[in-house]
Amino acid sequence: MRAIILAVMAMMPSVAMADDIKDAHRQAVAGRDTYWNCLAREYSRGSNKGMSGQDFTALVAGACPSERQNFRVMLVDYLSLQFPSDDTGAHITTANDAIASAQKEVVTAFVRHKAASK
Repeated sequence: MRAIILAVMAMMPSVAMADDIKDAHRQAVAGRDTYWNCLAREYSRGSNKGMSGQDFTALVAGACPSERQNFRVMLVDYLSLQFPSDDTGAHITTANDAIASAQKEVVTAFVRHKAASK
């Protein structure tokens, strides 16, 4: 009987940790979606139509600072829970790479759309 109680007690922290990881993942995905939606609003602004690709790239790099930071923090938090033995610097690099990739996608879409409309 004691073995069963000990086994159940040993499993309790892992269940709580799994819930924490699941919640952190949900928050990271929500942060990503919020950031992408903000970048999409920047992409679709009418005032951007006359911009060059280089100007739009600079605009996107500075756009959505609070959404970008929230996404970064939520992703690093999730990665830290999911992979606790990995270096925090690696998690920050991964988050920064995800942000750079999102920006690159929006700029690429802008440049392609601009070229197609000529």
